[in-house]
Amino acid sequence: MIRNTAFAAVTALALSGAFAASALAEPVDYAFDKTHANITFTINHLGFSTAHGRFNTFDGALTIDEETPANSAVTVTIATDSLDTFYDKRNEHLKSKDFFNVAEFPEMTFKSTSVEKTGDDMLKMTGDLTMLGVTKPVTLDVTVPKLGAHPMSGAKAVGFHATGTIKRSEWGMTTFVPAVSDEVDIVIDLEAAAK
Repeated sequence: MIRNTAFAAVTALALSGAFAASALAEPVDYAFDKTHANITFTINHLGFSTAHGRFNTFDGALTIDEETPANSAVTVTIATDSLDTFYDKRNEHLKSKDFFNVAEFPEMTFKSTSVEKTGDDMLKMTGDLTMLGVTKPVTLDVTVPKLGAHPMSGAKAVGFHATGTIKRSEWGMTTFVPAVSDEVDIVIDLEAAAK
């Protein structure tokens, strides 16, 4: 009886350990910490200067598979009316039909289609960017500065720094090209916490 009890205890312990390992391997869903996130862009203005902007309202979903990064995924929805270039008159023009046409297209979205690990803490993420009703692929270079327990909350957290460049004319935004650069540089910094 003692042997059977001991065997049962060891077996239960082994199974619980196997289950824990299996649980660790499962993909984890994360919620954006929008107090520590920025979606920003820059564009060359007439060759004289670089104009900066950001989107203040956005949300999305993030799933990370640490063992198989290719199974990770992200979707982001951005409110185009939240565009801010720190100058009201320019904001109004950019929200007009000449550019983002926010009245007809109040949102733009990004949905990842592939994630490739390219080095330690480095990823290449490709996804579909839908803007002005046009969907085209975009590739972002992603650095993961940290993935682990958050020192304040204790919850599992992750940080991302992503960069990429698009040609706005490919989405039909052609006003003032090429005087105002066709190329737009994108920078995304984001923290997220496990749900």
